[in-house]
Amino acid sequence: MKLFFREVGDSSHPPLIILHGLFGSSDNWLTISKTIATQGYHVFSVDQRNHGQSPRHEGFDYDSMAADLHEFISEHQLHAPVLVGHSMGGKTVMQYVMNYPNATTKQSFSKLVVVDIAPRFYPVHHGDILRGLTAIDLSTLTNRNVADATLSQFEASPAVRQFLLKNLYRTPDGRFDWRLNLPVIASEIHGVGEELNHPRTITEPTLFIRGSESGYIADSDLPVIQKLFPHSRVATINGAGHWVQAEKPAEFVALLTSFLTAKT
Repeated sequence: MKLFFREVGDSSHPPLIILHGLFGSSDNWLTISKTIATQGYHVFSVDQRNHGQSPRHEGFDYDSMAADLHEFISEHQLHAPVLVGHSMGGKTVMQYVMNYPNATTKQSFSKLVVVDIAPRFYPVHHGDILRGLTAIDLSTLTNRNVADATLSQFEASPAVRQFLLKNLYRTPDGRFDWRLNLPVIASEIHGVGEELNHPRTITEPTLFIRGSESGYIADSDLPVIQKLFPHSRVATINGAGHWVQAEKPAEFVALLTSFLTAKT
């Protein structure tokens, strides 16, 4: 699958790939990408399948998304990229390193950064958001304020609603449409919380970043993380929730930069 991507930085610099989370897109990472590029990286921010401007497909599982990432790396001939994934994107990059281990002559990745997600099962917890998004009648929608008013009946946080409604766009004929494949996401949402397939030990340097106000990576997850990723550490950003990079961007970039420049 040919994924849509945004690219910043000098092509002579080491490659770094960013994968967004559920309901997100590469657009959410523009500012962070530009900042990372100034640190000497060639940054690719990618729309995962059924999100943003990437193709839509009925297959929506981590093995498929890991295969998409493998195809992207091969197509662009990227050697040993750093992989960064938030939430669903974090699960995707973890599944990728499980499915595509580094070979002796060709590295499929160099370092791994997993943002606010653990390698475990999560129960479905996006039901209200999905109901709110599907309640917005695109056939009669005239402006974003109407969409926000509808969504507010299902999601109280204005910041979360603003994030979700970034997926609305106007078509050439002036109608509103989604940059999300809502029917497939809704029908396959149970898979977003699934455990990793084909688990194995990953020895490459790995950083887990969590928000102190988010429950996605609990202390009880640390033994499992250490078992699968023995050369990893978990860093906590105080005052941040699940969208760590958006809520505390300076702290996030500082942690990421320190990890990238550390000798291994």
